[in-house]
Amino acid sequence: METPTVPPEPIVSQTSSTPANLPQILTYPSKTPPQLITQGAEALLYKSTYLLPTLPCALKYRPSKPYRHPILDVRLTKHRILAEARVLVKCRKEGVPVPAVYALDESKGWLCIEWIEGEVVRIRLNEWLRRRKEAGTEEGSEEEELVDLMGRIGSAVGKMHGVGIVHGDLTTSNLMLRPWAKGVMNGHSSEDGKGILEGEIVLIDFGLASQSTADEDRAVDLYVLERAFGSTHPRAESLLKEMLTAYGKSFKGANVVLKKLEDVRMRGRKRSMLG
Repeated sequence: METPTVPPEPIVSQTSSTPANLPQILTYPSKTPPQLITQGAEALLYKSTYLLPTLPCALKYRPSKPYRHPILDVRLTKHRILAEARVLVKCRKEGVPVPAVYALDESKGWLCIEWIEGEVVRIRLNEWLRRRKEAGTEEGSEEEELVDLMGRIGSAVGKMHGVGIVHGDLTTSNLMLRPWAKGVMNGHSSEDGKGILEGEIVLIDFGLASQSTADEDRAVDLYVLERAFGSTHPRAESLLKEMLTAYGKSFKGANVVLKKLEDVRMRGRKRSMLG
């Protein structure tokens, strides 16, 4: 008796916009091919759809690394995909604002998660600061929007730390501003230039995240975020205290972490002095 042949799944060739080795549900010919959004050192991020054409998703794909031993490469890819998914699921379950996990295949190196509408804080904040500078607005005047933003960031980070997760790469590029409502931000339309810093803070890109309750790890998380503000948004650095105040209100163990933060800062200054 002959073994019946099984028709192969559609194969999507490796191009600049479409990854290979993805599941049929994400690469079916009738669908719009995944669109490459950004490429990092370890992974590529695509925008696609999941199950329904109206349900957008973010597809994180970790291609194989030719410089690594094949067995080690497979093990590392599986471990990192599963670790990221577990962190996201835990955060989501505990009410931390992160994308939902839709599907994954650790053996093929992909993770499909919720697509977050909006822009990263880095872009919005730089635009807000640019407009104020062009308008000749003095620093320290009418900064309620910025104070509120820093408070929302601190609260979101505090919630994450409170459930035993450290991000590992907290920068304003890994914080999204998702609009409160479509086309409207706190009573202002997105077209009038006001309310540009409005929206819900959503933490993204947990590729370096881990489950940890160590105060040192949490303090390093905060220090990385502080340094990101200092290098990318120096005009907003003076309001970091607002972020830390909100962090303290959202996380019961914040006092110990903030003391550790002082030690981490001191070590950072010594490294800077010594080169």
